[in-house]
Amino acid sequence: MLQPMRNILGIHDAGFAPIDDLLTWNALPLQRPDITDPFIFLNHHGPQHYAPFNSGLPFGPHPHRGMETVTFIIDGDIMHKDSDGNESVITAGGVQWMTAGSGLVHAEVSSEQFKQNGGDLEILQLWLNLPSALKMTAPFYIGKQADDIHTFTVFPGVQMDLISGQYYEYAPTFPYRKDIFLSMLYFDAGAAFKDLVPPVENILMYVIRGSFKINQMSVSKNQLVEFGHDHSQIEIEACSEGIILYGHARPFNEPIVARGPFVMNTMQEIYEAYADYTAGKFGSF
Repeated sequence: MLQPMRNILGIHDAGFAPIDDLLTWNALPLQRPDITDPFIFLNHHGPQHYAPFNSGLPFGPHPHRGMETVTFIIDGDIMHKDSDGNESVITAGGVQWMTAGSGLVHAEVSSEQFKQNGGDLEILQLWLNLPSALKMTAPFYIGKQADDIHTFTVFPGVQMDLISGQYYEYAPTFPYRKDIFLSMLYFDAGAAFKDLVPPVENILMYVIRGSFKINQMSVSKNQLVEFGHDHSQIEIEACSEGIILYGHARPFNEPIVARGPFVMNTMQEIYEAYADYTAGKFGSF
């Protein structure tokens, strides 16, 4: 039976917000973060080309608490290092998952090889909220290279990198958050994708490259789609080759208080996070 398509409430242009010489578009948060919770922050860096002997990414040591980061490396690389002793260089096609939980300090910079040789760079970083019961969970990090990402052809001309959550019989790359579906979709021109998302769930849909018809509305590069909650059907038609970041999950329906690198439920918890960081409780490296 033909399913009615979920309504689209708005199509939002990501705001241009460069960080030093790093081209950056900020797609989240919207004015009401509950609209996309638990997807609460999204920066799109690049695409751009770095010449040899560059300074690379500018994200030196900084703290986090109460949230998770998922970082997608489309081009270039990221060297991750944190106060739990984790260190890795993840290259193009790879993904990093970090649970800040109770707090840690990490750095996200370019490898020495990238800074010396230069190259193309394009990276997305998504912040996921943690429910109040998990805000103070133990920190966790793992990085996966391109060959370790679970990749499937889900429709003709549509490839899915399944990051978390379940998609029919396919297993996710990162099985830690079964309550959050998260994927990257790669389209050939003219390809189509369909899915059913329960109306109670919020949807994350951001166009990284290309142009599309999404539930019969035109959406292009650097645009985020805001969905209502009336129906389940999602239909995507690719007008060109392209890439979409696609996820969905039940909102936590809890207060969100975000200040700088901390995402908590109350201002008191924010004050405590700053105090604990200043007292050295997040560790260092």
